[in-house]
Amino acid sequence: MLERRGKKYQAAYKDIDHAKFYTLAEAIALAVKTNPAKFAATIEIHTRLGVDPRQADQNIRTTLVLPHGNGKEVRVAVFAPEDECKKAKAAGADIAEDTEFIKQLEKGIINFDILISTPAYMPKLGKFARLLGPKGLMPNPKAGTVTADIEKAVKESKAGKIEYRVDKQAIVHLGLGKTNFTEAQLLKNATAFLDSLKSMKPASLKGQYIKSIFVSSTMGPSIAVENIYN
Repeated sequence: MLERRGKKYQAAYKDIDHAKFYTLAEAIALAVKTNPAKFAATIEIHTRLGVDPRQADQNIRTTLVLPHGNGKEVRVAVFAPEDECKKAKAAGADIAEDTEFIKQLEKGIINFDILISTPAYMPKLGKFARLLGPKGLMPNPKAGTVTADIEKAVKESKAGKIEYRVDKQAIVHLGLGKTNFTEAQLLKNATAFLDSLKSMKPASLKGQYIKSIFVSSTMGPSIAVENIYN
């Protein structure tokens, strides 16, 4: 399999001791060093959990404001009454519309990364579930995107608030920032994520919660992290 990879990837792979579990700080530094891409790639963290995502109380999902953001410029849209739209735009929303927003969705136009709605307006989005749901754009109270405090939600989203959730394979994937971040910034973001993840441990869970942790750049080889986070 390694032979099928590019020369840069193969060289980066050899820089990693694959029999070793690195500290989180070491893994982040190595992930930055072994990034084979010419651009500022994302440093990712992948955690395999001992949960059963089919169980409601073990379907981990929450939000987190990374201390240094994730380096991604997000386009925030707000679907709310006109008076709330004015506040949303003042708070930094890229799009804030009432009836015009529905017209755009009817045309299948999606030019935003996060959608925030007031609770009263959520029923109007019901018929667009098949359009928004698969893209992860349907507002959700757990993600803080269904709220009466539109201004706060917009400001948090613009400041780097992200949502993470466990997938069907019981793995949580998260982008910690870019390779042009300092290692201290990436480490602080990673620590904030792991602290958040630990706080989400289900009370009903039997056995180990966090089973493994790996760090990598988007196109780089993965690095095993010593698991001291249970």
